[in-house]
Amino acid sequence: MAAPVRAVLALAALSIFLFAGVLVAKPISIFAGHALAALVQAAAARAPEVLTPLLFAIENPPVPFLGSDGQTHLVYELFVTNFSSGEALLERVEVLGDGKATATLEASALARRLQPAGEREASGTLAPSTQALLFLHVALPADAPVPRKLSHRVTARITAAPPGKQDMIETGGETTVARRDVVVIAPPLAGARFISADSCCDATRHTRAALPVNGRVYVAQRFAVDWEQLDGEGRIYAGAQSEPKSFTIYNKDVLAVADAGVVGLIDALPDQPPGKMPSGIAIGEADGNSVVLDLGHGRYALYAHLRAGSITVKPGDRVKRGQVIAHVGNSGNTLAPHLHFHVMDSRSPLASNGLPYAIDAFTVTGATAGTAAFDKAEAEGSSLAITPIAPPRAVTNALPLDQLEIRFGT
Repeated sequence: MAAPVRAVLALAALSIFLFAGVLVAKPISIFAGHALAALVQAAAARAPEVLTPLLFAIENPPVPFLGSDGQTHLVYELFVTNFSSGEALLERVEVLGDGKATATLEASALARRLQPAGEREASGTLAPSTQALLFLHVALPADAPVPRKLSHRVTARITAAPPGKQDMIETGGETTVARRDVVVIAPPLAGARFISADSCCDATRHTRAALPVNGRVYVAQRFAVDWEQLDGEGRIYAGAQSEPKSFTIYNKDVLAVADAGVVGLIDALPDQPPGKMPSGIAIGEADGNSVVLDLGHGRYALYAHLRAGSITVKPGDRVKRGQVIAHVGNSGNTLAPHLHFHVMDSRSPLASNGLPYAIDAFTVTGATAGTAAFDKAEAEGSSLAITPIAPPRAVTNALPLDQLEIRFGT
């Protein structure tokens, strides 16, 4: 008998016999292969086939990080597709960490966090045949273990289903929690009375700024902060609102957060008149005058809206931690002078995903009443009410959360 034929018969003589859910190694003849195939088909037929009109996916697994509140945070997006011809109303979402309920969002919270693709307004209902992003934020006590895996149990009402079958529960969106180290950096500014505006983790302007670039969706500003500063009377600006120099933070030193290389730079764009968003800004100039530093290990820091002519570095330079690299301005797509800062996973401010980071040392001296109060004070030039934290809370190796008053240095 030819060797190839003997080899085929030898392989056929050892097969896996499936019976009652148990795998048993059993020598059978090649002719029994038909019976084996029939058993496999029968087992597959016994598996329930359930329609799942909602499809779930996670493109960017969350990276755990420590917030200035002492808790561990997971921030990510769940892509939800309504693969039906009717509306889908999300009524409840449970985030399951290693199979156990870690966080629960009811209908009211979902209506504020579910954002149809390409929109900036949230809705708890998905239109027929559409996709949305559910922006999720899970906060864990400092002593709680971080789950290895996440999944999601979703209760929804699917109007396209037959009467009596419209209420469904689906589980999906499985992902492994990323175990990537969080880069520890120095502060990008020096001084006191800085406000961490639109910071993590539920502020909508940065955390939900999803953009389709080069064929995929990116959230570069997921962990961005717009740093503002108050004067001695608690004002963001004093004087003519239309003048950048009226703002407390304007022209303040911008500092390198690490020993790093300069890999991106835009300069020579004019400061915009504060008080209104500019029109006709090209997407490549939205960050205004800006600097990108390579922090190493696939992490890059972006400084945006810098003052024209103030940048002291050029591409290819090496900077030292704490070095003055520019001054705060109001260039690009901006309403008022501030320093926009974030860390991302590529040197592109657009085609990148935001990464969490930790500032090595800062002090939380107070908190605002929230974004609405901040916006009002910025629009009117009125004093921003601050609830003092007494004694001030010294924080190390954490990300400053939203709407805090921060002091950098002593």
